[in-house]
Amino acid sequence: MKITRQSFRARAAVSAFAIAVAFGVWWFAPASSAVVPPPVDENLTATATPASFADVVEAVKPAVVNISAVGAAQMPFMEAPGRRPFGPDQYFGGDQSLEQFFRRFFERQSYTPAEDVRPGPRAMGSGFIIDPSGLVVTNHHVIAGAFEIVVTLNDGTQLDAELVGTDAKTDLALLEVEAAGTLPYATFGDSDTTRVGDWVLAIGNPFGLGGTATTGIVSARGRDIQSGPFDDFLQIDAPINKGNSGGPLFDVTGQVIGVNTAIFSPNGGNVGIGFAIPASQAGPIVDQLREHGHVERGWLGVQIQSIDDDIAAGLGLKEAEVRGVLVASVVDGSPAAAAGLEAGDVIMAFDGEAIDTIRDLTRAVAAAGPNREIVLELWRGEQTTTRHVQLGANPDVVAAAPRKASGADAASESELGLSLAPLTADARQRYAIDDETAGVLVVGVARDTAAAAKGLRRGDVILRVGPEAVAQPADVVRQVRAARDDDRASVVFQVARGDSRQFVAVPFG
Repeated sequence: MKITRQSFRARAAVSAFAIAVAFGVWWFAPASSAVVPPPVDENLTATATPASFADVVEAVKPAVVNISAVGAAQMPFMEAPGRRPFGPDQYFGGDQSLEQFFRRFFERQSYTPAEDVRPGPRAMGSGFIIDPSGLVVTNHHVIAGAFEIVVTLNDGTQLDAELVGTDAKTDLALLEVEAAGTLPYATFGDSDTTRVGDWVLAIGNPFGLGGTATTGIVSARGRDIQSGPFDDFLQIDAPINKGNSGGPLFDVTGQVIGVNTAIFSPNGGNVGIGFAIPASQAGPIVDQLREHGHVERGWLGVQIQSIDDDIAAGLGLKEAEVRGVLVASVVDGSPAAAAGLEAGDVIMAFDGEAIDTIRDLTRAVAAAGPNREIVLELWRGEQTTTRHVQLGANPDVVAAAPRKASGADAASESELGLSLAPLTADARQRYAIDDETAGVLVVGVARDTAAAAKGLRRGDVILRVGPEAVAQPADVVRQVRAARDDDRASVVFQVARGDSRQFVAVPFG
């Protein structure tokens, strides 16, 4: 076959075309025509770091206060697993290794008092005013077990504080002070719109020396540091100073988006990892403390644990069905027991919402509240079933005294200056009261009253009033009124404090 110059050129062009196609280029093309995605920063507008946070700090600092709590209990960061209402796996997931690294970050000072001084350590923390009338938010662990709480304002004014309510499970507390006039206050913002990377300001008032401010960014959202069943922390890198526990975390508009609560500290110092309770969680809790003095949560009455592959296989759960939490035990007399739940049941859904983790169930039960009927979807005997459950009220709730006593309760509140609560399991743990002690817990003693003068204090247990044993606050109120109606000059209490027992006569009037 004769190859002409023209046919050779044609064949060469075809060959070049084939090579070009194979390698994805045109030998004569000036540049690639493939579509290249834009860089990740294409839609960002260049913004500079704020020149100064001075205006924000100046505006919000007057609402930040120092809190000194005398007699506050030395409470660990984690509570004893054996006391957890849903079982040991609820908080730790079987791993307690983080416990040794997390530290509360308020200063404690221990001392040995003279015999005529009431013993107890002093806790120092921060807080912030949320109402011009004098309502103050702080951490529960700052004031836990205290018999005297003093709030120092930004201008140095010191005011005695009364406990309105506290919630150990979210580590929040609400105090009330009385001032000559209205007080500067801060407001909760919308932490749900806070994004990782947003600027934040952590402000506190440690040691009553005046406000301190640090800045940083939100490092993460939804952190679970295994401190409780409702962990949902904002993680921040703004340095948190000692004494700032309970202080506010502000955004750049001056709204509170969190309550500074903990730091990650493997070496005892600040390593730039702090945690704040988000305002979306703190706000509703504070509202309940303001209204009730405690948080009303639902109660199911089970101990639960996670499901691993071996447990799933043993229960006959197929891979596609492996979800839910395992009921380890059912509390006698609980709503779960009344509904027929059994150890070995797997709770897979709560009122139609899938349950994948222990936290899912814990939050769902708490949020549902008491006295509500819900439907549980269970796995039992290699098949699904349902149970209707009437949730109860959490029995481990210690309410602070009502801010305005009325009716029979006013007899103990106004005449003697005592605020009382049932002696529950949570109260026993909080105040280190043994299981053999039966009576009524003193949760508050008004200053400048006969009860205070006689040395009664928060954490005491009233065993008897006169000749009668008491088990509920109403029992104390009834006996106090009976003594007053008999025109007695005083009423006699038998009081337990630690291992000691003594009788105390508290005069009327």
